Amino acid sequence: MTELISSIETHDIRFPTSRERDGSDAMNPFPDYSAAYIVLRTSDGAEGYGLVFTVGRGTEVQVAAVEALSDLVVGHAVADVLADPGAVARRLTGDSQIRWLGPYKGVVHMAAGGIVNAIWDLAARRAGKPLWKLLADLSPRQLVAQVDFRYLRDALTEDQALDILEAAEAGRADRERSLLEDGYPAYTTTPGWLGYDEDKLVRLCRQAVADGFSLIKLKVGADLAEDQRRLRLAREAVGPDIRIAVDANQIWGVDEAVRWMEQLRQFDPYWIEEPTSPDDVLGHAAVRRALAPIRVATGEHVQNAVVFKQLLMAEAVDVVQIDACRVGGVNENLAILLLAARFGVPVCPHAGGVGLCELVQHLAMFDYVGVSATVRDRSIEYVDHLHEHFVDPVRIRDGRYVTPTAPGMSAQMHAGSLDAFRFPDGPQWTSTSPFVPAA
Repeated sequence: MTELISSIETHDIRFPTSRERDGSDAMNPFPDYSAAYIVLRTSDGAEGYGLVFTVGRGTEVQVAAVEALSDLVVGHAVADVLADPGAVARRLTGDSQIRWLGPYKGVVHMAAGGIVNAIWDLAARRAGKPLWKLLADLSPRQLVAQVDFRYLRDALTEDQALDILEAAEAGRADRERSLLEDGYPAYTTTPGWLGYDEDKLVRLCRQAVADGFSLIKLKVGADLAEDQRRLRLAREAVGPDIRIAVDANQIWGVDEAVRWMEQLRQFDPYWIEEPTSPDDVLGHAAVRRALAPIRVATGEHVQNAVVFKQLLMAEAVDVVQIDACRVGGVNENLAILLLAARFGVPVCPHAGGVGLCELVQHLAMFDYVGVSATVRDRSIEYVDHLHEHFVDPVRIRDGRYVTPTAPGMSAQMHAGSLDAFRFPDGPQWTSTSPFVPAA
C-alpha cells in the first residue's frame, strides 16, 4: 500500500519568558517565546517536525494558517513529497486562492515554511542523516532544482547557482571533517536583553568571553543615554578585542538610525542590526553609506528571497541574517544562501527564540560545506534559552556550535514540554509550579 501523508498536527506552545525579561528589546519589551509546533505524520507511522517561531499573542493565528495549508499536503504520497520538496514548497506558496493572503509574506508564508521544514525533517530522518548532511550530499543539480528562480533571475540564474555549487565541491570532504571536529562559530545575545539590570549585563558579558565567544550582541534603541551607559559597561567588561554588535529591532526611521548610531560609534560597534524597517531597502542602503565602516545587518524579519535580492543588489547590507522560520522554509533559504554567495556577503543566521538555534544551524553548516566554503566573518547567533525542551538540543563548546549528528532538523520537542506549555490550558499557564525538564 502506498504510504501517504496522513495528517499535520499543530500545537500552540508558549513559554512565559516575559517574567524574567528574557528576549526583551526595544520593540518587544515583554515577549513570551512561543511557537506553532508542527507534527507531520505518515500512514506508516513516521513523523517529521517543524515549527514557526512567535513571541506570544497571535500564535493562534499562526496555528490557523498552518491548518489552512495542510490540505495541500495531506493525502499525497510520501515518496513523491520527499523526492521533490521544492514542488511541495511551490504548491504551498503558489496556491491560487490562499496566496491572495500573501503572497510570499506574513503569516501564511511562514506557515508554508513550517510545513516545508517538517517535510525536510522527515526526509532527513528517513535518510538517517542530519539535515545539513542530507543537503550536502545532494548534487549541485539536485540543489538547483529545489530553488524557485522566478523572481531572482535578474540577480541569480540557474547556471550561476550551479557554478557556485560546483565550485564549492572542491574541498567539501575536508570542510565536512573540519565541521565535525571543530563545529561552527557562534556569537551570543544572551547578555544583551534590554530588561536585564547592570549587574546581570556585566556578569553575562564576562561569562560570554570566558565561554569562548568573540562576538556578543546588545539590544539598543529605547533610550540613548541608557544605550551609551550599557555599551560602556559592556566594553569595559569584555575589553577592546571582543566584537560588540548592536540590534535596534527596527525601532528607528532612517535619519534617526544614523543620528543614534553616531552617538554609539565611540564604542566600536561591529554591526547595527535592523536599523529600520526590514522592508526599506533604500533606507538600509542610506544607513550603510552614512555609518561605514560600521556594518549593517538584517534578515530575521525579511519576508522573502526577493527582498534579500534587492538588499544585495542595492548594496544595502553587509551581513545577511537568514532565519529558519521566517521565509518559506529550507527551499527559500537555499535561494538566499546562493544569493549571498553570488554577491560575496557573509551569512550570520538569526537564532534564539524557540528552536531557531536548533533549526538554523543546519542551514549555516550546509552553507559552509556546500555553498560559501568558508566561515570567515560568519557565525550563528546563540541564545541560552529553552534548549532543554528539544530532543536534540544545540550544544556549544568554546564559543562554537557542536555539529549535530542525529537524523533530522533537530526540531522535535519533548512530549512533556508540549503538555506543560500548551496554551492556554497547559499547567505552566494555569499554575505557578516550575517546570522540571525530563532527564
